[in-house]
Amino acid sequence: MKEIKCPNCGEVFAVDESGYAQIVKQVRDREFAKELKQREDDFAKMKESALKLAQMEQKEELATALSSKDAELSEKDKIIGQLKAQIAGNETEKKLAVSEVVNEKEKELSQKATEIAELKSRLSNKETENELKEQSLKKQYEDRLKLKDEQIEYYKDFKARQSTKMIGESLELHCMNQFNALRMTAFPNAYFEKDNDARTGSKGDFIFRESLEGIEFISIMFEMKNEMDETATKHKNEDFLKELDKDRREKKCEYAVLVSLLEIDNELYNNGIVDVSYKYDKMYVIRPQFFIPMITLLRNAALNSLQYRKELEAAKHQQVDILHFEENMNAFKEGFARNYRIASNKFKTAVEEIDKTIAHLQKTKEALLSSENNLRLANNKAEDLSIKRLTKNAPVVREMFEELEKETDC
Repeated sequence: MKEIKCPNCGEVFAVDESGYAQIVKQVRDREFAKELKQREDDFAKMKESALKLAQMEQKEELATALSSKDAELSEKDKIIGQLKAQIAGNETEKKLAVSEVVNEKEKELSQKATEIAELKSRLSNKETENELKEQSLKKQYEDRLKLKDEQIEYYKDFKARQSTKMIGESLELHCMNQFNALRMTAFPNAYFEKDNDARTGSKGDFIFRESLEGIEFISIMFEMKNEMDETATKHKNEDFLKELDKDRREKKCEYAVLVSLLEIDNELYNNGIVDVSYKYDKMYVIRPQFFIPMITLLRNAALNSLQYRKELEAAKHQQVDILHFEENMNAFKEGFARNYRIASNKFKTAVEEIDKTIAHLQKTKEALLSSENNLRLANNKAEDLSIKRLTKNAPVVREMFEELEKETDC
């Protein structure tokens, strides 16, 4: 049984299990329905509130979106206005730019036309100048050709009037006269004479030497060659170069020069000084008109190197002095070494003799010491000598000495 108290009157009454369960169920159903109704009401209120809030937020978002769109439309309208203004400005600028380009092109065309006119004028002047130069060069060439022809005719005529024997001598005489005409003014201290020394089997024609302050700074071996046009065998300059180089070396000359009228039509030798050092060291081939200029050229070049030659000569003297000093030093060293060896050998011999003497004296010392020891032992033995010792093994003699002692005591 279950007891139930009335909430209004406070009366307590008993109810069986079945009734109690029905009452509880009724109460539970009623409370549940009440609570369900309350929750339904609350949910409806919440739903309405949320709907209102959502509507308000949607309105605000819509208003914000509309405001943003209005701002964007306004900005776009502004940009469109700016672009329209810019397009209008660009059209103006384009027109101005086109106008400027046209004006510049017209100026350039005008300048080009002026430059073309100037170039045409220059070209015309250049052509005229070239024609004048061509005429001048042609005249110079003709003059040079005429001069060479005259020189050739002169030398042909010169040779035609000479005998075969006199041809070489005349060229030598020509060069000698040229040099002597300038000897006292240009070469007052120079030596220029015929090479008459044929001890080696050959000789040149002339030797030029010049010295300054005792130092020879230039020397040249000259060979003069010429022949008549009627000569059957025509010689070439190269035929004489090897012999000339040999003469230069034997006479100890620095340079070799062939003064030649051979190969009179060869432009190589007619144009000036020909350097043949690629075949023979310091050798040149010249025509007679370059005889004095050749000497002057080589002499001035050598004169510029005179200071170096002086320094080289001084260095050679220093080397000779050093060589003499070294020779004297070596002689002193050799003499000193020889005397030292002799003295050392004698000293060694003397030391060996002293060692021998010391060894001999040592032996003598040892012998004397041995003799002294023997004398000391003999003395000790003499001191220890007594009748008793002497008669130790001779009883008869001992008795005799004892009787003598007794007699002496009495």
